[in-house]
Amino acid sequence: MKTLVWVEHDNAQMKDATLAAVTAASKLGEVHAIVAGSGCQAVADQAAKVAGIGKVHLADDAAYANALPENVAPLIADLMGHHDAFVAPATTTGKNIAPRVAALLDVMQISDILSVEGDKTFTRPIYAGNAIATVTTSDEKLVITVRGTAFDKAATEGGSGEVEAVSGSGDAGLSAFVSEEIAKSDRPELTSAKIIVSGGRALGSSEKFEEVITPLADKLGAGIGASRAAVDAGYVPNDYQVGQTGKIVAPEVYIAIGISGAIQHLAGMKDSKTIIAINKDEDAPIFQIADYGIVADLFNAVPELTGKL
Repeated sequence: MKTLVWVEHDNAQMKDATLAAVTAASKLGEVHAIVAGSGCQAVADQAAKVAGIGKVHLADDAAYANALPENVAPLIADLMGHHDAFVAPATTTGKNIAPRVAALLDVMQISDILSVEGDKTFTRPIYAGNAIATVTTSDEKLVITVRGTAFDKAATEGGSGEVEAVSGSGDAGLSAFVSEEIAKSDRPELTSAKIIVSGGRALGSSEKFEEVITPLADKLGAGIGASRAAVDAGYVPNDYQVGQTGKIVAPEVYIAIGISGAIQHLAGMKDSKTIIAINKDEDAPIFQIADYGIVADLFNAVPELTGKL
């Protein structure tokens, strides 16, 4: 089976989310990669060095500069004439492109897989991760998105893939890139951070969030996350959101402060290696999955904890 993996990138650097998708794809057979962008030769060269990738298809065209799915999906659908499966990381971009590829191929998408059980059999979470479904498809061509926290990352060195230039239909004229506003931070990106400190609605305001959460994160060199309630209340930007409708994370340590543990939030962080919860409500659901729990007023406990680090 030949598998085509979507390489997530910013036209200069390949993103880590790609590496988990490569690991998943390697369980299906031979792995090829698709790098679509503008001025992205460096990304193709990086992808070619990833262990397990045999060939990199490079589509370098201004139409693919911002990975507009209306432009990229037809390119991938054409390449699927020589591949059996398309695999993309379950990122914002991957989840934007994969359904369009599936529609063009007239197949069902298999979303957010956790494991590969056979050539056409996979496991995936349902009901916000409370149940794991085993699914089998009879489609000839497979379109799959991969939950990055469920697979090890492929090694970035050791591969010797061949880079091959390909071309697509270019600009479909259905959408246009206008602008983007990217939150810049010196902190680790949430999906790759080893330690995450997250705050919830109990913090009460953006000022208190900054006053309580930031010093602790600074001491630990951690990424900062938040529950959807905290994001909706305007305490922090949407980029901080962890959960079913936010980012899926699995750090070494996840510290949940003032987060009750709604099912949607747990779906995004329950695979963390060690979970520490601080909440004054001893019946909060977060304590059911926490490895360590502190029943205390966060406004007292967190500054004390920060002071002792």
